[in-house]
Amino acid sequence: MEGLGWFAAIIVGGLAGWIGSMIMKADTGVFLNIILGIVGAIVANFLLGLLGLYASDGWIPQLIVGIIGACLLIAGVRMVRGR
Repeated sequence: MEGLGWFAAIIVGGLAGWIGSMIMKADTGVFLNIILGIVGAIVANFLLGLLGLYASDGWIPQLIVGIIGACLLIAGVRMVRGR
């Protein structure tokens, strides 16, 4: 989320993490939702960059990327834990 400021990154990250946890039916709190959304966006932006795709710096593209990344992180944790 390089193009967004810190405040916007927290808001978008929180929304992305919350939506991702709703999609994956994970029971996470507000703080973990923010972390999931921000870290998920970083991971998803990295993976998309490997494919040659780049999300623009706007709120909506970063929200979508954050949701995808949060879902990937939740799925990864579930695979490691064996659920």
